[in-house]
Amino acid sequence: MRGALPPLAINGKFLAAQPTGVHRVAAELTHALAALAEGQVEFDIEIWVPRDAADAAAAFNLPVRVIGPFTHIPWEQIGIPFRDSRRLLLNLCNIGPVLRRHAITMIHDAQVHTTPSSYSKPFRLWYKGLQPIFGRNHQKIVTVSDFSRAEIVRHKVAAPDHIAVVHNGVDHVLRIEPEAGVLEKIGLQPRGYVVALASTQAHKNIALLAQAFALQALAGLRLVLVGGTRREEFAASGISLPANALLAGRVSDSELRALYEGALCVAFPSRTEGFGLPPLEAMLLGCPAVVAPCGALPEVCGDAALYADADDAGEWARQLRRLSQDDALRARYSALGREQASRFTWRAAAERLLDVVAEVHGQDRARAG
Repeated sequence: MRGALPPLAINGKFLAAQPTGVHRVAAELTHALAALAEGQVEFDIEIWVPRDAADAAAAFNLPVRVIGPFTHIPWEQIGIPFRDSRRLLLNLCNIGPVLRRHAITMIHDAQVHTTPSSYSKPFRLWYKGLQPIFGRNHQKIVTVSDFSRAEIVRHKVAAPDHIAVVHNGVDHVLRIEPEAGVLEKIGLQPRGYVVALASTQAHKNIALLAQAFALQALAGLRLVLVGGTRREEFAASGISLPANALLAGRVSDSELRALYEGALCVAFPSRTEGFGLPPLEAMLLGCPAVVAPCGALPEVCGDAALYADADDAGEWARQLRRLSQDDALRARYSALGREQASRFTWRAAAERLLDVVAEVHGQDRARAG
């Protein structure tokens, strides 16, 4: 049975930023925590936000505390460290105020250490400088997979016994209605294309997909890259996109669901991932996943995905061609994927996070007693 919970505050700085995968996790966890708190008088939880996030915070069914006068980094590092010290602060987006010890911080991965070329120099310096400080000083570090936990330890960000694992959920995709007519709008045929991320980050390894789709074996398939990266950015990064690659640009959640449901599969060749939301989102919608056997992907995808070597474009072409030519194989991995991904829910993630909170609170009470 879970122990008592302290008063909580969620660091809502992420609500004033452009949405990313990390921000998606923070938002879904916040919604799930709000659902668990509903009607529970003893569960005292607030969202703390800078003034430019007040409107966004209204989407959550939780009390909101607007704290001024700062915004952005000064708000997080100067504005909130000493506010309402009785509340345990939950930082869900890799960074938290270094001057507040009464905190739990979620570090999603160690990629700034393992693949530094994926990030700008200021970003690297900021994360590498701050994370080991609160990795020691915050009361607990939470991460999203056993793989990430091992990497955080390996890079000396936090000690093994100071880190708890809370897997992400993916069931948010089931709340989204697919956008009708998306395939026709951009000229796609059902099962005639593969979805992947439009990214030039080195660890995302999209160059490998570009090489695979340039092979004759995949001439009949299209590679649909989703995201805001433009063709000239790929070229500047040394990635030559083949003629059968389509840049879909930024798409809504409804459009993305429709793309997943119409696709042959999702391709995710990342060399490292702290968790890997996109393949699991697709799997939950019945879209098979072909992934690299790297990072946390084997941990979360299990035997429900097809695997291809992160350095072998020919193997990717063979796996994708197998799926395109074998309906029974695709149906099998569609069913396996749904079953595997259904294990990862945001309610379960929030429940696990509260177990960690209760553990920290119990340690506090033991020290005080």
